[in-house]
Amino acid sequence: MTNPLAGYTIGVTADRRSDEQMKLLSGRGAECLHGPVIKTHPVGTDDAMRDATEAILDEPPDAIVLTTGLGVRSWLEAADAVQLGDRLHDLLASTALYARGPKANGALVTAGFDVEWTAPNARYDDIIDELTERGADGMRIAVQLDGAGAAGLCERIEALGATVVRIPVYRWSLPADTTHAERLIRATIDRRVDAVTFTAKPAVDNFFEIATHIGALDDLDDAIHTDVVMVCVGPVCATGFTDHDYDPPLVPVRHRLGAMVQLVANHFAGRGRELRLGGKPVRIQGRMVYVNGSPPVSLTEREQSLLTALLERPGVVLSKRDLLRRVWHGTESDEHLVEVTIARLRQRLGSASDGIETVVRRGYRASET
Repeated sequence: MTNPLAGYTIGVTADRRSDEQMKLLSGRGAECLHGPVIKTHPVGTDDAMRDATEAILDEPPDAIVLTTGLGVRSWLEAADAVQLGDRLHDLLASTALYARGPKANGALVTAGFDVEWTAPNARYDDIIDELTERGADGMRIAVQLDGAGAAGLCERIEALGATVVRIPVYRWSLPADTTHAERLIRATIDRRVDAVTFTAKPAVDNFFEIATHIGALDDLDDAIHTDVVMVCVGPVCATGFTDHDYDPPLVPVRHRLGAMVQLVANHFAGRGRELRLGGKPVRIQGRMVYVNGSPPVSLTEREQSLLTALLERPGVVLSKRDLLRRVWHGTESDEHLVEVTIARLRQRLGSASDGIETVVRRGYRASET
């Protein structure tokens, strides 16, 4: 059976666990293009983490909000490194713990802690609603910050009348070298990737920031709105798109890396197309073409786009000018490019090449019979 992602290229923006993600995608047949748009910096044993931890050990809070699985694990490790691990473990075991979603919950349970409450949709809004219902006025609440400083969560809790102790564990930034990120953005614009995955909202923000910096935001917008699928690991990450008026990206029901990869596989598994071209059975899956049971042949991006354009309405003639506009997106005007690409496409199709017909002085059409 054909791998569901064979013939497709997936862009990966993560820095953490990117190898694991690409291994999962490759195992389903995908080609991967890694362009990290975010860098995770551990705070580790910095004074800020130590001081904040000591503050809640000396004056225990009424509740602790844990925002990320990475933050839970990093906090426990960093506390051990500065000889605060045992005391922090005892505090977490005796304090009401609020987890922002399954990742933080899973990290706490794995470490042996009971969780008082978990945000059902992994959103900060859920935490605010819960604290409002329970009555946070006068409470002392510790918040493990995510890499973006918890993006306003602490201020919203303080607005409920609570005192907040911020616990910095790691931070996010743009990569020092954005070369690979820029390559991924240009591949997205050129439709050389079929989907791009994100595992944190700041990664979405950075994706657009880098595109703006290289003067490619308008072209990126066009690719996202028309051809390239955006995929986020969870609903908070997805707000990086919806908050800026993009259509909602794909989001798995379970907000986990494996579930996101499976969602990508399921999405593209239904895109394969079987037809007859030049009288021969053909299966098209992304950039892979299977002709009459022969081993698959990989098309270039231009060849795939050209074949897709011709197959949208089999039998309808498309002029060279039409194909330049649709395949090269108006960046080229030399009609000889179309002739050369048609010739290469026919060569790739082998025994099905007769299905790409030349109509003299008019253009080309696809014949499925």
